[in-house]
Amino acid sequence: MSHRQGLGIAYLICAVACFVVLDTTVKYVTVAVPVLVAVWFRYLFQAVAVTLSVLPSQRRHLMRTAHPRFQLLRGVLLLAVSLLAFWSVSLMPVGEFTAIVMLTPLAVTLAAAVFLKERVDVLRWALVGGGFLGAMLIIRPGGQLAGWVTLLPLLMVALYAAFQILTSKLARTENPMTLHFYTGWVGALAMTLVLPWAWTALPDLATLAWLCLIGLAGTVGHFLLILAYGHAPASRLSPYLYAQIGFAMLAGWLVFDHVPGPLEWLGVGLIVCSGVTAAWLAAREAAGPAPRA
Repeated sequence: MSHRQGLGIAYLICAVACFVVLDTTVKYVTVAVPVLVAVWFRYLFQAVAVTLSVLPSQRRHLMRTAHPRFQLLRGVLLLAVSLLAFWSVSLMPVGEFTAIVMLTPLAVTLAAAVFLKERVDVLRWALVGGGFLGAMLIIRPGGQLAGWVTLLPLLMVALYAAFQILTSKLARTENPMTLHFYTGWVGALAMTLVLPWAWTALPDLATLAWLCLIGLAGTVGHFLLILAYGHAPASRLSPYLYAQIGFAMLAGWLVFDHVPGPLEWLGVGLIVCSGVTAAWLAAREAAGPAPRA
């Protein structure tokens, strides 16, 4: 594996860890505040933080982009993913929702092969499938879902795959902070328009601190995601998206006192084996064919 691709994988793993912090904090804090307020604060934090941190040094280049329509589309896609995720969880069990969301790496690999023309061999497809099977062992959906409710997370999966593919494409030519800038402000401005219908006073300063953590985790996580796709192709990164399951299990134990059972640990083993094997394949491909004697 090249140093650049290894760095991309490291960025991705750190990014999904941030997303677990984000999800766990949202689940905790939305008992006290409406979901729309949490979503608004998450995007406002990102928009303001990115602007203040890079504007002094990149004033002339921060807003400069060769693809303004793609920047707008990327921001809208991520906002739609966030809203669909929260709406889905409010209407269906978390286990079934997460199981459907685990289709995202498969969708990303397929989209990378179709739209980015990345080569995806049979063995790598099998590794992604192994990670998906591990996720199913952890989630173990009951299969009782029916009707239009199931369309919400499926739509979210499609939009999130499109978002990741668009991120992979733009990260090759665009400044990472420019991507981050547009994503934050598109979400913040759009949510500000609906905020008057959702706003409630924050109950205490602790709630404000949790909202700040949501904003920080989302901001850092998506910046790392941009860096990851700028260092490695989407099909190479997709098996490592399953690391989010492991982090989520750890967060569930630490925050909600949920202890995984034997099947959950078996699922984790499959995910880890798939990821390690994918890394080994990448290293072998980077090294090239062995010299003949």
